[in-house]
Amino acid sequence: MSACKRLLYFVKHRGIWTYVRRNVTTWSPVGAAFNAKPHRRLDLLEKNLGLFGVPELSSPAGFQVATKKALQDTQRLVEKACCGPPGAETVESFDRLSDGLCKVADLADFVKVAHPDQAFREAAEKTCIEIGTVVEKLNTNVELCKSLKNLLDNPDVLAQLDPDTRRVAELFMFDFEISGIHLDEKLRKEAVALHVKLLDLNNEFLVGSHMPNRIARSAIPEHLHLHFAKEGSFIQVGGLHADSPDDLVREIAYRIYLYPNADLMECLEELLKCRNKLAKLVGYESYAHRALKGTMAKTPETVMNFLQLLTDKLADRTAKDFKMMTDMKKKINPRNSGLMPWDHPYFSGVLRAERYNIEPSLYSPYFSLGACMEGLNNLFSQLYGVSLMSEHPSAGEVWSDDVRKLAVVHETEGLLGYIYCDFFHRTNKPHQDCHFTIRGGRWCQETGQYQLPVVVLMLSLPHPTKSAPTLLSPGMMENLFHEMGHAMHSMLGRTRFQHVTGTRCATDFAEVPSILMEYFATDYRVVSQFARHYQTGQPLPESMVARLCESKKVCGAADTQLQIFYAVLDQIYHGKPQHRSTTDILKDMQQKFYGLPYTPNTAWQLRFSHLIGYGAKYYSYLMSRAVASMVWKQCFVQDPLNREMGERYRREMLAHGGAKEPMLMVEGMLQRRPTIEDFVDALVSELNPNFETFLMDSEG
Repeated sequence: MSACKRLLYFVKHRGIWTYVRRNVTTWSPVGAAFNAKPHRRLDLLEKNLGLFGVPELSSPAGFQVATKKALQDTQRLVEKACCGPPGAETVESFDRLSDGLCKVADLADFVKVAHPDQAFREAAEKTCIEIGTVVEKLNTNVELCKSLKNLLDNPDVLAQLDPDTRRVAELFMFDFEISGIHLDEKLRKEAVALHVKLLDLNNEFLVGSHMPNRIARSAIPEHLHLHFAKEGSFIQVGGLHADSPDDLVREIAYRIYLYPNADLMECLEELLKCRNKLAKLVGYESYAHRALKGTMAKTPETVMNFLQLLTDKLADRTAKDFKMMTDMKKKINPRNSGLMPWDHPYFSGVLRAERYNIEPSLYSPYFSLGACMEGLNNLFSQLYGVSLMSEHPSAGEVWSDDVRKLAVVHETEGLLGYIYCDFFHRTNKPHQDCHFTIRGGRWCQETGQYQLPVVVLMLSLPHPTKSAPTLLSPGMMENLFHEMGHAMHSMLGRTRFQHVTGTRCATDFAEVPSILMEYFATDYRVVSQFARHYQTGQPLPESMVARLCESKKVCGAADTQLQIFYAVLDQIYHGKPQHRSTTDILKDMQQKFYGLPYTPNTAWQLRFSHLIGYGAKYYSYLMSRAVASMVWKQCFVQDPLNREMGERYRREMLAHGGAKEPMLMVEGMLQRRPTIEDFVDALVSELNPNFETFLMDSEG
């Protein structure tokens, strides 16, 4: 294979497909686009189309215009929904109402965290608050609820609805119920006030959970100062330094970063009290009972049963993992051999490296960003008949020049939607990889066309250089595949209603498509199609992929147990009030469900930002992983590129979004209904089958 040749390929610019010629290694068009340095042609005559092509959003002030228009449309649709006779049109009006608000709120929700311009961020934040307040009021609008209740209480009308319309009507009614629609006026107002208060508390906790802590420089040995950021006479600690080989650096970072902040502690305590009060007010035993209705698990009791059973089945292996880490620490530093919480990430990594020699820099040259995008394109083409096509954004359409735009095109269905790829590190940009729905898909009866979904994938990758494209570590590559799983869930769904489009489904199901993509990312039959050296074109050796896969199983039980501990803590915090501090609960749960000792004067829960978006549902990662494991082993492990199975997966799981009960989708794919024991066994089976051999090897 030639290391370099000239490629001709199509890109779309201003609606016109044109030829582009570029010197690159032999990448496909999408691979070449992502391996090239971004460049913007300045055209002073080109009209600013506004963010995501929304004309109002060519400036921060446009958010107020868009908000005002959405609220005017909302009033009109509320009147229509309340006045018309009960039927399918009632549900259509509700969905259009939801769509109009979501299109502004979801876009603003993204802009407030990702836009580099503070004026845009502040304008978006105001929009989020304004629309969030309106949504809470709508959820306690008695007349609006009555129109839906008239539909659901009428057997004749109900019998005429198709299953999707009926389910969406029931989901809207659920939104009313959990907001306290059945309460008298005084209590309804109290429920709205609690919702509004929670919006503020959520934001306060989320911001505070990412703020660094600081300590006087004199409190830390001078030779360690170089490991931390300096701020005058203070040392600033903004993370755990979990990968530092120095025991003392890890310990100092752990103790300082997790040192309790009194204001944030008060915020969390108040947040949990408000959530519980709201849940009790609207008729639930606890916030967890309210949050889990409609999920695969359904109840907190099921979740705790799942987590306890998994803990029991992992107990022996977890103990052996901790022994291996303890022995490794003793071997490296005999004077300080007790295993502590700040040691787990580091020594599990040391054990993986010692046994399998997983050095990211050995893999990165094979995982250029362009190569990985080419791999995704190949995979989607073979599984679903879908291609990723690079488009040139119009002026004002993107918030940073290095954002790439992809059109997702099906071989027979045509354009399915758009993915904006905000992949590169940027100052003040969140470091957490994530997926945002900007616009949901739905069938528009008013136009007779399908509203195409729009999503953003946000990563924090290094920028390309003059001498090399962006090179990904194995972990970065898997994260890219994971987030693209979310994006394709949005793209491949063709739901009638946007209220249930794509990832707008039960949280413990929403992670299944993204986690399943991680299996494709580490299967050599898939990886071999794209992983090649960016300079020489040489393919990644199969042995390196095998080592990478096996290395993940090292200390897998202890890693899983740590996730169980987090999930249990989340459940207890959102269960019935414990009448003790969140730190006392953490100490207790850490002893029962983790095993490594609690460190005095630390409050890890104040860094547990997932409590906001995943309140009472952090277990979802584990349950989704169990489902993904079962789907992979039963449906794809024999042939990961099987088109027939890909179509079945789309038909049974991806197409429905939240329009179908999550367990029914799993049952449709697996052709059987799995039990909690099946989920646990699926996770346990993921661990290294040669565990005992490895243990003896490491001890020898």
